[in-house]
Amino acid sequence: MAQKLYVGNLSYNVNDEALKEMFSAAGTVASAMIITDRMSGRSKGFGFVEMSSDAEATAAIDMFNGKEVEGRALTVNEARPKEDRPRTGGFGGGNGRGRDFGGRRDRF
Repeated sequence: MAQKLYVGNLSYNVNDEALKEMFSAAGTVASAMIITDRMSGRSKGFGFVEMSSDAEATAAIDMFNGKEVEGRALTVNEARPKEDRPRTGGFGGGNGRGRDFGGRRDRF
């Protein structure tokens, strides 16, 4: 059964193909994906690698966790399921004061 791994602290220069090639040293890589920012398309510095078997996933963790790549020590561990986050329906933020903007109220 395929095993999904989280790979963190990646250089922003690493792309999907480079990640797949790197992890192929530990076994057969089913998929490799760098997570990117939706707006800029720039890497967020982490990604996921799916190894073909549990044994290959364990080998990849042993081989790459803490290994320095492009001056950055990688964090590699078993990926956890994505947590459901409440959708805010907008840009979020705010200070709970409505549209007051913190100005003087006597001018409204």
